[in-house]
Amino acid sequence: MARVYVSIGSNIDRERNIRSSMDRLRAEYGSLLASMVYESDPVGFEGERFLNLVVGFDTSHSPEDVFETLRAIERQCNRTRCKARYSSRTLDLDLLLYDDRVIQTPKMNIPRDEILFHAFVLRPLAEIAGEDRHPINGRAFGQLWAEFDKSRQKIWPVPFDRPVGNSGIDEQRNRANERGNHGERATPWHKGGS
Repeated sequence: MARVYVSIGSNIDRERNIRSSMDRLRAEYGSLLASMVYESDPVGFEGERFLNLVVGFDTSHSPEDVFETLRAIERQCNRTRCKARYSSRTLDLDLLLYDDRVIQTPKMNIPRDEILFHAFVLRPLAEIAGEDRHPINGRAFGQLWAEFDKSRQKIWPVPFDRPVGNSGIDEQRNRANERGNHGERATPWHKGGS
């Protein structure tokens, strides 16, 4: 089994699209370990603010299969890809890490460069995988976040309903705590209503 981390972002119908993506990821991969949800201003363009989080899960699927599943979920949430790198989107799912593998193909770049450059990726990743190490530079994500220039990008946690979860939640919560989430409590993502 491989440990996978995926970033989730949306600035169009944000809450619905994030909930929908979480439901679909859980249906495909089982229990998910989720960071807190953060809000941030868009980077590189003018638009509505984004909601972002990172989830982790274990899978026996190949990196290519996970990548294609993420693209399919984006399409199900009406994501249209345009040439502009930075633009509004219903849903953005990025495969950040696949164990400690380094993969560079025309379709996939793992680990994703955004880990080191965007607070809205690094902070939630450090929250649930603080002791894990970047596959290229070997530094712990918690350490990378501690040293990140937080004045460059402002992000803030926002309340987000996380209803009740699946089996395996306690195990994943314990594993997150063992990995060192640096004072932030990693929370399993739950399904349900108000």
